[in-house]
Amino acid sequence: MVTAITLGVKISVETTYQEEHSNPASGHFMFAYRITIENLTDYAVQLKRRQWFIFDSNGSQRDVEGEGVVGEQPVIEPGQRHSYVSACNLNTDMGSMSGNYLMHREADNSDFIVDIPKFELIVPYRLN
Repeated sequence: MVTAITLGVKISVETTYQEEHSNPASGHFMFAYRITIENLTDYAVQLKRRQWFIFDSNGSQRDVEGEGVVGEQPVIEPGQRHSYVSACNLNTDMGSMSGNYLMHREADNSDFIVDIPKFELIVPYRLN
């Protein structure tokens, strides 16, 4: 698990290789990741947008941007957390992801960026 805190918002990431949804012979490797967003501030925050930077070990990069996460724009109260699971496919058996969330703080009507720490996507046999 990797974790980072930006402006009082803690992001933790866990990854899992999805062997049953992968086809290595055709260069299709599926990974699931669980993100937990914890609000360590004294104010409610809302996740508005996300931006991902996805890297394959062959040097290719994809950028993905959009509203919310898995169709939601959750409001996270002080001391609370929000978790979700999503997935990413790679063309290689190793890669990484990083990114950021655009968050909104209603208390002062401000937006701020929270970093998503870089995390590795590696097929388990590559770790031997």
